[in-house]
Amino acid sequence: KPHLLLFHERHLLAGSELASHSTPLLFRSDVLSALLIPMADPQADPAAQPELMDEDEPFFSNLDLFLFSLIAGLIVYWLIFRKKAEPIPEFKKLEPQTTRETSFIDKMKKTGKNIVVFYGSQTGTAEEFANRLAKDAHRYGMKGMSADPEEYDLSELSRLTEIENSIAIFCMATYGEGDPTDNAQDFYDWLHEGDADFSGVKYTVFALGNKTYEHYNAMGKYVDQRLAELGAQRIFDLGMGDDDGKLSENSWVCLSLSLSLSVCLSIRQYELKVHSDLNMNKIYTGELGRLKSFENQKPPFDSKNPFLAPVTVNRKLNKAGDRHLMHLELDITGSKIRYESGDHVAVYPINDSVIVNRIGDLLGVDLDTVISLNNLDEESNKKHPFPCPTTYRTALTHYLDITNPPRTNVLYELAQYATEPKDQENMRKMASSSAEGKALYQSWVLDSCRNILAILEDFPSLRPPIDHLCELLPRLQARYYSIASSSKVHPNSIHICAVVVEYKTKTGRVNKGVATNWLKNKMPADNGHKATVPMYIRKSQFRLPFKSSNPVIMIGPGTGIAPFMGFVQERGWLKEQGKDVGETVLYYGCRYKNEDFLYQEELEEFEKTGVLTALNVAFSRDQAEKVYVQHLLKKNKEAVWRLVHTDNAHIYICGDARYMARDVQNAFYEIAEELGGMSRAQAVDYIKKLMTKGRYSQDVWS
Repeated sequence: KPHLLLFHERHLLAGSELASHSTPLLFRSDVLSALLIPMADPQADPAAQPELMDEDEPFFSNLDLFLFSLIAGLIVYWLIFRKKAEPIPEFKKLEPQTTRETSFIDKMKKTGKNIVVFYGSQTGTAEEFANRLAKDAHRYGMKGMSADPEEYDLSELSRLTEIENSIAIFCMATYGEGDPTDNAQDFYDWLHEGDADFSGVKYTVFALGNKTYEHYNAMGKYVDQRLAELGAQRIFDLGMGDDDGKLSENSWVCLSLSLSLSVCLSIRQYELKVHSDLNMNKIYTGELGRLKSFENQKPPFDSKNPFLAPVTVNRKLNKAGDRHLMHLELDITGSKIRYESGDHVAVYPINDSVIVNRIGDLLGVDLDTVISLNNLDEESNKKHPFPCPTTYRTALTHYLDITNPPRTNVLYELAQYATEPKDQENMRKMASSSAEGKALYQSWVLDSCRNILAILEDFPSLRPPIDHLCELLPRLQARYYSIASSSKVHPNSIHICAVVVEYKTKTGRVNKGVATNWLKNKMPADNGHKATVPMYIRKSQFRLPFKSSNPVIMIGPGTGIAPFMGFVQERGWLKEQGKDVGETVLYYGCRYKNEDFLYQEELEEFEKTGVLTALNVAFSRDQAEKVYVQHLLKKNKEAVWRLVHTDNAHIYICGDARYMARDVQNAFYEIAEELGGMSRAQAVDYIKKLMTKGRYSQDVWS
């Protein structure tokens, strides 16, 4: 029936509008009547036309009734369920959330403390030292707290005078090129830019550093000087700790606070809690911060939240010899991690399971016991020495340093557990400040490279409670490697160049480097299981010149070649982009050309294509007389002096700080004297000015 077709089309249209716009569907009676009038087909045969209405035929067909019912149902649905105006909700006033206390003054008042020990720490040494000072203060009628400057408002330092007999101690380590540690960066910036009045504030500074570095204890020196400039009262001269000289920490401590660390009582800072029925999902298994962060990775990635980077390449670099030099590539695809040439990659290694198991055997403990070590000082921000709850096995594997020689305070506190009087006497002697004790500690512990396992083995009567041992041992630290790639060429990959550390000690034991031996075994797997490395990026000041047209002189023997692989890759990329790139000169050194010439093929190709202007390689043992990079510098002194003095070249040095960096610097002094007509004092000043201008940069280690 034609009139029904018209009705269906209109109904479907109206239905679609109703569904999409929630518009009521209204039908006028005259329209409905018109729709129901039969429509004549002008092309049809009149004789074939049916009658308009048979009186026996019902007025509405079954289909008409169905359609009317459907329309009525839609109208009712719209009237009942139409979207009503939503009332504006009433919001209850939220209670203020508990936030971390940033006022160290208020905390000191609340807890009755009168000594605050701030620490700037990169590897944990300064933090450990600060904790010891704060812990021992009560034996001299004072109460101390250690504090991370990153967690408190240091502008409140001027309020320290509100607390009677108060003292602020600063244990400040220096990082890199005289830089503050990560956690002291904001404090340094505030001191540098601020003009606070610290009149009446009593303070002293203990600097921690290493004499082999150019900027020895620079941060401690600056804090000491700046606090005095701002009116604070220095109660004792700046203490200078040389980690390479095994951290002199006795006379400074005794004189400044009478906190004689050599007469140390056994004071527990943490109490042990053993868990018997804890849900396994609530136990830390190696995470640094957030529980299960290794299973559910979320950016941004940093020291507390490292990224698990799959190892895609792990190959041996040297062709021969008894050493193992390796090249690794870490995949950072999808991590949103960004890096620049010259940055460092930090990796978190784990300890050798053989050492961990041996400690457990000697102490007779079940290493899979789930425990927490809880701070006895409830007001302390540091609730645990490492992430808890966890197992002894996880703590010894992931969180604690069990391979470095223990410090004297650890020996003293452990001595009480030695049942043999002679063992106890020797341990306490080594922890004392006497000349004999220092000499014994130097020879028996440091020179013999005895770690905690060796000490337990060589003192058979020493069997301390494992929870106290875990409390005393320092944290296992991240290891830093200069990145051996450029993000311009390898945006989703970070390259590492390292030498595996393994040596025999005076006791006949074989000591292995924690990180390098762990990395050596991180092989890309073909079975679908990915070998991963927890890592993050540490930004560096070791940067290529802003102007690519500036020449660069790179000096990096051995694995010191690492950052320069990134530099050369980037200079090559810049040339491909049509940039004006200055001379790129490399001085590299190794033992034998046919044994440990790292990246030989790549470097020779860079030289062939003109990316490297000059490749100078010193093979120290290929001839009777040893030849090192500093000898090649002096051999090419005219070209070197022209680049530095006339063409504004930037100088970069990477590698050993103890000998190589010093010898290279002396070579530059000699070149400046000879070709610049300077005295030694003038030459030294000349190089220092290059450092100040950022044209003489070092990435060195000892």
